[in-house]
Amino acid sequence: MSDTLPPKTIASGEKFRTAQGITAIKDGQKRRSSSDAQVFEPKPKWLRVKAPGGSRFEAVKRNVAEHRLSTVCQESHCPNMGECWSNGTATIMLMGSVCTRACRFCAVDTGNPNGWLDLEEPQNTAKSVELMALRYIVLTSVDRDDLDDGGAAHYAACVRAIKERTPHVVVEALTPDFDGDLLAIERVVDSGLEVFAQNVETVKRLTYEVRDPRAGYEKTLRALEHAKRHRPQLLTKTSLMLGLGETDEEILETMDDLRAIGVDILTLGQYLQPTRNHLKVQRWVTPEAFNQFRDIGLAKGFMEVAAGPLVRSSYRADRVFEKNNLGLAAPIPVPGQQLDSSLIPALNLS
Repeated sequence: MSDTLPPKTIASGEKFRTAQGITAIKDGQKRRSSSDAQVFEPKPKWLRVKAPGGSRFEAVKRNVAEHRLSTVCQESHCPNMGECWSNGTATIMLMGSVCTRACRFCAVDTGNPNGWLDLEEPQNTAKSVELMALRYIVLTSVDRDDLDDGGAAHYAACVRAIKERTPHVVVEALTPDFDGDLLAIERVVDSGLEVFAQNVETVKRLTYEVRDPRAGYEKTLRALEHAKRHRPQLLTKTSLMLGLGETDEEILETMDDLRAIGVDILTLGQYLQPTRNHLKVQRWVTPEAFNQFRDIGLAKGFMEVAAGPLVRSSYRADRVFEKNNLGLAAPIPVPGQQLDSSLIPALNLS
């Protein structure tokens, strides 16, 4: 008989210690009492996805594990992980998997990393991008309010490492707000990336209810505006989750606020409740409504509006430049097939 016990399963909302010794809350929200926990409602048929699997999926999974990488695909319970990993792509999450903030929509673990960083992460990230033979990579990260610069220098080092190893790869950085530090934003913007993204997440009225108190609607707008002002040729991008209680009028007002600061790309997707401890879905937005919001956004001047129930900020990110709503009206590519992203090289603006 083996003396090795199976690893303990950590329940959502439970406090635990990571392999790095960081105390965190699983899935980011403390467990509620059974009477307070939100009840899951059945999802509409248009939100059903296939379970992940296949050789390409397993190859990406091994690559991520071998290089000690975190992915937002796993940490955020993304419904598109099967499709993306089966096509050999993933969104890499930098600076660990423990966030210092606790947004009520987000399933990333929350805690205080107390300054911990994996100093090998820049090179491991660059190696993984090369191994996956990517032409486009999205880098995101947890918030790291425990670091003096919010992790901006580490973030920039990861971008530079990718560019040094695979200079042809287009890099999109979906960053935290660095607590409003404009010099930190400049450090990331100057690292060689082509697309700077930061998510406003929801409309202004709901920001305090949905996001951590240290985040903010205006803070995100200032970050996006400063990135564009600092490097005008940079593309800026943001994302809104729908179904949290916002009105259609508030969505349009948010579009106007974003266009006023020159945001180029907007993604709109359905909020999905990740656990019973998170915010409840207030409405299911139909595919037809998403199409209408896309048309309105394009008329307001966005370069592209990617809109659909399963759209996420980094979903099919390389296809945004085809300006066809990420090809959602077209058949999904065969797993392993090269996506038609011929416009991407034109974005090498450095």
